[in-house]
Amino acid sequence: MAFDSRRYTECVPALTFNEARATVLRELTREAALPPLETVALELAAGRILAQDAPADRDFPPFHRSMRDGFAVRAADLPGTLRLTTEIRAGQRSEAALNAGEAIEIMTGAPVPPGADAVVMVEHCMREGDWVRIGGAVEQGANIAPRGSEAREGDAPLVRGSRLDYPGIAWLAANGLGSVPVFARPRVAIVSTGDEIVEIAETPEPHQIRNSNLWSIASQVTRAGGAAVRCPIARDTKEHTRVVIEQSLDCDMLLLSGGVSAGKYDVVESVLADLGAEFFFDRVLIQPGAPLVFGRVRGRFFFGLPGNPVSGMVTFEIFARAALQILSGATETPLPFTLARLASAFRHKPGLTRFLPARIDQCEVAPLKWSGSGDIASLCRANAYLVAEPDHPDYAPGDLIQVLPL
Repeated sequence: MAFDSRRYTECVPALTFNEARATVLRELTREAALPPLETVALELAAGRILAQDAPADRDFPPFHRSMRDGFAVRAADLPGTLRLTTEIRAGQRSEAALNAGEAIEIMTGAPVPPGADAVVMVEHCMREGDWVRIGGAVEQGANIAPRGSEAREGDAPLVRGSRLDYPGIAWLAANGLGSVPVFARPRVAIVSTGDEIVEIAETPEPHQIRNSNLWSIASQVTRAGGAAVRCPIARDTKEHTRVVIEQSLDCDMLLLSGGVSAGKYDVVESVLADLGAEFFFDRVLIQPGAPLVFGRVRGRFFFGLPGNPVSGMVTFEIFARAALQILSGATETPLPFTLARLASAFRHKPGLTRFLPARIDQCEVAPLKWSGSGDIASLCRANAYLVAEPDHPDYAPGDLIQVLPL
């Protein structure tokens, strides 16, 4: 249920990780409109969301296809010595047919001739001039991909809402689609907040930091399929923060970095409330990233990401990425969790789901030393997040634990 942050107090419980993610998916699925369509050339389609099904334009394979180099035979003739009559290569049109007591040399990808019901691998045969000796039996259908066994004409293994990765591009190319309808990329406004922030080209004073969050979040937006819109820094006053937020609301989604904790100058929630925002949650039981805000203002969904860099990266990946994928037209938004065995014992304080920098090596995972949610360097050394469950404080060496690859 939505709430007004102006009346929000500590008596309102924070959501668990699973509750918060379910809230994001529910609200986006219920309210988000599909983006407009556009047509792009196939070479530009990788990573885009398909806007209509892509059915097969013919059977795949379009003929009974040999899966091995060898000899096309009748299974009933084996074992035995068979007379070779001809050869069929991949890409060759052939009128040859197979009769009893005969074999036809055949290459991988070539059409299996009528009369043949198996292909014997060349390694299992002994050729002697115009004869081939095959010492063992073979099952009917061996080493043959039947016509239509992969897809029938009209089948659509690639459907609307699919993200186009390299198998999808291969499918489109195999069906002769040099251009493809996709959903337009959502425009995502990114606003960093704080008086301590300077642009990356500036030399910061000792009390200042460069605006790295803008660039890291923009790269995450691009990687997730959105179009990043880099907005001016919002300073720590309600007046200036309101101006920057209002200017960003022509985009499809708003990501605010910083200004969402309980500090005196954390004004983001107050400004959003003054703009009539609906808040779905403003705290999640995770580390890093607990002070995460999610809501909607003037018809646009927004996330208030914590200002510490690693917190912002983590909360984007586990929450905002899913929202952006739905706005992009995607029908699936899974988190790619996997399991790995711990290289050493691990302990954490219960109560929070923790996403900690880690390295996976040959199916073993080890948490990395890090100095908290501002430690970008530790994340650069990581290739995964170790995911520690809130009710599982102690892990022994060799225990399976969830990880989220970077």
